[in-house]
Amino acid sequence: MFFCLFAPLQALAAHGISIDGKLKYPADFTRFDYTSDKARKGGSLVLHDLGSFDKMNPFTLKGSAPFGLEMFVFETLAVASLDEPFAEYGLVASDIDLASDRTSVTFTIDSRARFSDGTPVTPEDVKFSFDILKSDKAHPFYQIYLQDIAEARILDDRRIQFLFSRPNRELHMIVAQLPVLSKAYYTRHPFDSLDDMRTPPLGSGPYVVAAVKPGKSITYKRNPDYWAADHPVRRGMFNFDTITIKYFKDQIVSVEAFKAGEFDFMVVNIAKQWVRDLKGRRFDNGELVKKRFPHKNNAGMQGFVFNTRRPLFQDPLVRQALGLAFDFEWTNRTLFFNQYTRSNSYFSNSDLAATGLPRGRELKLLEPYRDQLPPEVFTTPLTPPSTSPPNSLRGNLRQARRLLMQAGWRVKDGLLQNRAGQPFQFEILLISPSFERVMAPYVKNLHKLGIKATYRTIDPALYTDRIKNFDFDMVVNVFGQSQSPGNEQRDYWYSTSATRKGSRNLAGVRSPVVDALVDEIVYAWTREELTAACRALDRVLWYGYYVVPNWYLASHRLAYSARFHQPETLPLYYNPYQLLMTWWIE
Repeated sequence: MFFCLFAPLQALAAHGISIDGKLKYPADFTRFDYTSDKARKGGSLVLHDLGSFDKMNPFTLKGSAPFGLEMFVFETLAVASLDEPFAEYGLVASDIDLASDRTSVTFTIDSRARFSDGTPVTPEDVKFSFDILKSDKAHPFYQIYLQDIAEARILDDRRIQFLFSRPNRELHMIVAQLPVLSKAYYTRHPFDSLDDMRTPPLGSGPYVVAAVKPGKSITYKRNPDYWAADHPVRRGMFNFDTITIKYFKDQIVSVEAFKAGEFDFMVVNIAKQWVRDLKGRRFDNGELVKKRFPHKNNAGMQGFVFNTRRPLFQDPLVRQALGLAFDFEWTNRTLFFNQYTRSNSYFSNSDLAATGLPRGRELKLLEPYRDQLPPEVFTTPLTPPSTSPPNSLRGNLRQARRLLMQAGWRVKDGLLQNRAGQPFQFEILLISPSFERVMAPYVKNLHKLGIKATYRTIDPALYTDRIKNFDFDMVVNVFGQSQSPGNEQRDYWYSTSATRKGSRNLAGVRSPVVDALVDEIVYAWTREELTAACRALDRVLWYGYYVVPNWYLASHRLAYSARFHQPETLPLYYNPYQLLMTWWIE
């Protein structure tokens, strides 16, 4: 049960904050439960990533930064607890004081906090970080995410206050996630330039950059003078002396490299690799392990995303028709060994997912827009197309053909054409060749409708650049969701983000109704209000047919070296690399 956040709160400095006012860990806690007091420092960890990198600043739009900079080098005012859905505990900030009217929050900077060059972290550094991340020099995501935080005021030599233009339930949590940058360092080294790759970034985190081979590898070295080594939110974590990231061309090559011992840990996102490829002598003799790790993460939505900026995809009837051509059941059975569950919501695997028909608060939110929405929003539960009996692919394609005819398309000489005689053709842009086997049968089904669809795998760096500039017809994307969606939804769905390069509104959604429902999410004060707003948005996005829904898995498939030791307790809400940072080597 979540209490109403409009209720008056006593403004007291605290070691942690949450959305619902509850904290699992007391002020004197020594470590998180999902870490271990048996953890030991030492050893070298080798990881992999795909593509390459060409800059050392992860906070700007242009270029690609190496994996790990934000996790290993930079720190935030507070860090999330991985076994609570809505809680954060102070790191760079030793105390957090939320005003009773929730219009501001004040952070007291830990007097021990130091950047890796030994200089203290000050309120001036925090203000500089806020100002530059909210400026046009940083990635546009930050401008959207931080837009309701009006300004930062330095109160004294240890305290800084953030003022909100319009309070919502999570603004104090968002400010606490602010990466803290060194004002002095980024005054000397221009923030928005592609810095010399030989110039390492300066942060306050557990690691420093030790070596860089541009585009090929980066090595982080544990800072022996790390200021927070014994901090409760860091104890038992970041245990490796060095962490090296090697870059590979694609996932297929990287699997063989992993089996050959070139790196130690791999997140497996391809079912075929998990079942068929991760085998061999080193697995048989116990040197390598593959294991599923369950989680309770909100799965969000993965799908084939239509770029509605393209005239071809601006008609929802067309998008609906193309969704009917994807045979998930065949794909799951034939290619995925029945490992996946079909995505049936933009908040899959979560109680925020819309079910049944809208009612109560949810219906009340939708009712004012009834004339602007498809009738199905009110009359039909969210149900992805299926080929399970009594349904069939043939039946789905017949329905798709009727929708395309209704949208003005006709088949002539085997090709689908509009009234002007222009053929229906588009390209699906891929980053991994492993997805080609998924696209091949989908494209074949589209050809049955007279649609000339092709797919192409391109270099990761080029792919990233084209995504940033919305230069694609269709791509595969995951719209990840947290346990408490909020301001990030603006970056996903807001009309203004549709034209902002680098935003995550890949579909180009521009809808006043969606904008209004996103605001309902951002400014919800109770869990009940949040749930209703998410479910209402879920229905509107679903029947906007912005994606062809894919699938999800309620566990992480991990392959790793047997030399790792692990805590006895798993976190609940985590990504694989957060889990890995609690492991150690003896």
